[in-house]
Amino acid sequence: MIVRLLAALAALAVTAACASTGAAPRPFPAPGGSRGGPSAAGGAASAVVGDALALRGAPYRDGGADPSGFDCSGFAQYVFGRHALLLPRTVSAQAREGRAVRRQEIRAGDLVFFSTTAPGPSHVGIAIGPDTFVHAPSSRGVVRVERLSSSYWAPRLVTVRRVLR
Repeated sequence: MIVRLLAALAALAVTAACASTGAAPRPFPAPGGSRGGPSAAGGAASAVVGDALALRGAPYRDGGADPSGFDCSGFAQYVFGRHALLLPRTVSAQAREGRAVRRQEIRAGDLVFFSTTAPGPSHVGIAIGPDTFVHAPSSRGVVRVERLSSSYWAPRLVTVRRVLR
């Protein structure tokens, strides 16, 4: 009986920390982190991009928000969280953060949003240059770099958001 109770409590604790609940995965900044984000001056964009690129090869995991496995929004949340910018957990909420920028103005550290499974933003990546981005693509993939101008991604780009000042 006690073993079952402990197992149930352990399962509850794991469920409560699931990324899909909006809980912040570790390592995240200590309380006091900013939703306004760090300034791009001083290399914040380079640091964000460097951390994102260092995660290439990490597996896709639905609901994942740490290096053991990421979904697209968990990847963006994790990378920016390491730089004291606390993004919401879902793609749709992330697409409302920062300010919109035009496709021609994309720079490193911008969030790029695509319509892949439904109208409106349903996938997010992190721009690493004007035509490249890094993302956690699908259940069959790993974190990787792709071109915005590819025949798959170009027609699906719906918005770009700048969250770094």
